[in-house]
Amino acid sequence: MKLIGHTIFENTPIEITFESNRVQSIQKVASATNNTWIAPALIDIQVNGFSGFDLNVVTVTAADVCAMVRSLWQVGTGFLCPTVVTASNEDTITSLSAIVNACKEDKAIDRSILGIHLEGPYISAEDGPRGAHPLGHVREPDWDEFQRWQDIAEGMIRIVTLAPEKNGAIPFIEKLVTNGIVVALGHTDASVEDIHNAVSAGAKLSTHLGNGAHALIQRHPNYIWEQLAADELWASLIVDGHHLPPAVVKSMMRAKTLDRCILISDATALAGMPAGTYQFAGQSVELTTDKCVRLTGTEYLAGSAIELARGVENSVRFVGISLADAVSLATRNPARLLGLEEKVDTFTESSTTDLIIFEWDDATCEIDLIATILDGQLVYNS
Repeated sequence: MKLIGHTIFENTPIEITFESNRVQSIQKVASATNNTWIAPALIDIQVNGFSGFDLNVVTVTAADVCAMVRSLWQVGTGFLCPTVVTASNEDTITSLSAIVNACKEDKAIDRSILGIHLEGPYISAEDGPRGAHPLGHVREPDWDEFQRWQDIAEGMIRIVTLAPEKNGAIPFIEKLVTNGIVVALGHTDASVEDIHNAVSAGAKLSTHLGNGAHALIQRHPNYIWEQLAADELWASLIVDGHHLPPAVVKSMMRAKTLDRCILISDATALAGMPAGTYQFAGQSVELTTDKCVRLTGTEYLAGSAIELARGVENSVRFVGISLADAVSLATRNPARLLGLEEKVDTFTESSTTDLIIFEWDDATCEIDLIATILDGQLVYNS
């Protein structure tokens, strides 16, 4: 089998030859007349679940983690940071252990998981900033507790989202940074000073900027403006059409610049599921027909129900950026944040290449995924 298309960043026509579902060669060709694009496999640094598989339930197993990751391959997400949210100590250990065991049991899953994102429990207890995280398990930063979790995770915790106004948060951030962990600010009711202190301590990212916030906040100053203005902070954005209005996405990307924005799905187990009422993080949530997830009976959002490719499409629609720039927000930028640039430099070594191949509809700004290739293996073919 052969597939021909243009590389997304260089616009170079290439031909990929497969044999027994493995890449045999990647070579330049004179031309490609189709609208097929070849890009690095997408990288999602915030995934709570997908296609009915939930990382944050007491029954989660290594098999569930493997199935979730393989489901993500079907929608073009080749790499991810499975995300463990606020929970009891016991439930957190269950989630961490399931992820670690999945990596031990399956080398392909291990290769796809870039690290664990710990979102909470060291976040604001305020309604709004807390989002869908259960109030009963929100607590102050505890280094001994975190070290126990990191030991159980066998060093896999790579991102920690926390609220910098919590007691002891600043020295906690300093310890995390010293240990090579990306510190993200999120689910916070921080003051201007809290944010400045966190940045000085080494915080590097704003988690889903503009979300995990009060429904109404002071016009200025506030914790959204301060994070937006901090050049030291990258911003992850949920561009699903629900979490942020198009004009807000456009303004944030312009302020942060495309070099410091990262697309995330923040997908829950509801992503890929039919509309209805479900349980997430121990609470009842509603999935609407237009793929919006809210805490039942409220306007508070509770994660998303999209795959990362939809965020790429919406970035083109909302902001007017090029397809290549939008893809970069879901490939090159998260790779740079994690110091894994080699994950997106994959057009030269056919034996280990990690790619997606898709058709692009200029009129509708829609991606039609054709194939996902990981470690040179065809893991999805439409």
